[in-house]
Amino acid sequence: MTSYINSENNFLAITEEELFNYNSANVVIQSAPYEHTSSYLSGSDKGPAAIIEASHFVEFYDEELDQETYKKVGISTLEALKFDYCINEAAIHLIEEATAKNLTNNKFVISLGAEHTVTLGFVKAHLAKHPDLAVLQLDAHSDLRSSYNDNPYSHASVMARVHDLGVPLYQIGIRAQCKEEAELIKSSSNISTWYAHQIASNALWQDEVLEALPDKIYLTIDADGFDPSVMPAVGTAEPGGLLWPETLQFLKKVCTQKEVIGFDIVECAPKDGEILTQFNLAKLLYKILGYCTLNPKFATQYCLK
Repeated sequence: MTSYINSENNFLAITEEELFNYNSANVVIQSAPYEHTSSYLSGSDKGPAAIIEASHFVEFYDEELDQETYKKVGISTLEALKFDYCINEAAIHLIEEATAKNLTNNKFVISLGAEHTVTLGFVKAHLAKHPDLAVLQLDAHSDLRSSYNDNPYSHASVMARVHDLGVPLYQIGIRAQCKEEAELIKSSSNISTWYAHQIASNALWQDEVLEALPDKIYLTIDADGFDPSVMPAVGTAEPGGLLWPETLQFLKKVCTQKEVIGFDIVECAPKDGEILTQFNLAKLLYKILGYCTLNPKFATQYCLK
């Protein structure tokens, strides 16, 4: 039996049981507080819980969409995955199995991670159900190193492992990488990258990305893909990132014009006395879910009858 969180601590603090009960909700939020390879600031293992707590102050009503999104789909918040001493490949396997179980139960899975490594488990589970998916990555970093600190399961290598799966990868907002990563991007026909400096000088970048994307998308958002003025509490901040209005505009296009089959948000590292990052990420999650409900394919499968 899947264990879910009650109304006091679930996402948005939803009180109607039929809208947060696992069996009746069509959307689940799972937390993977796995942190083993953080290379600058640590604390991302506290990110998922901080985002859920901050969500209690997000308004149910979305003025842009004129709806209370949670009532359209039901959102069940699951107990966080427990890793104990499980690391590297074993941790990825644990995440993959947990995600696959929810997909088997016909849930739309939203995942909150600590370090970006966790995305590999999410992608592997979704890939088993959707072999034609592509990954859309919003991030400051390419995460394409073959390994980092001799660990191929480092957060800095997660997209290299996704690339190993043969999954097409579309990267947005990249502005920090090593030469090895740049060379891989140039040599691979399966990686398309829109660097931050290119986006800044190209008013048509969103349309170019949309035209390049295939129909079925798994979305992964590293909080440091945003500018630090929007998301300051991250493990490795980089200036010159994505801003809030342009990112929401882009994500709305993605969710309505493509089929988003799942998404994750990672790398929030909460700071004492600062709530901006976790609150903005909670709101971002709710906005993306709201945009998904505008897509007829999503609505047919996941909106409550």
